[in-house]
Amino acid sequence: MAQQLSDAELDIMKIVWGNPEKVTFFPYIMDGLAAKGKPCQKNTLIVLLSRLINKGFLNAKKIGRHNEYTILVSEMEYQTSQTKNFLDKIYEGNAKGLVSNLIFADLLADGEYEELKKMLEEERGK
Repeated sequence: MAQQLSDAELDIMKIVWGNPEKVTFFPYIMDGLAAKGKPCQKNTLIVLLSRLINKGFLNAKKIGRHNEYTILVSEMEYQTSQTKNFLDKIYEGNAKGLVSNLIFADLLADGEYEELKKMLEEERGK
């Protein structure tokens, strides 16, 4: 199971996951954070990237004076892990409790209920 990420680490991973290239370079991450209105000091970013490497989310390969970062945990793997953790922690593993809360607390946006219903019906048909 993937470890939980801090908000700052998750901001970085979202940028890396969103990169269409197989490798991500430091300036791409810096620019991505700035574009999201979350600029980061160079040394702070270095520390955060080191944490992500230590947690097993990224791998770094030194190319000259630069590192190229590759993904070790996909966004889907992390989302699945965190969803399962949340489901176990809050709803004792009861997905029905989560879904009913989303429906009855009116937490679904317009159309989402029908989309979810359609997805469920399609999955049953397989």
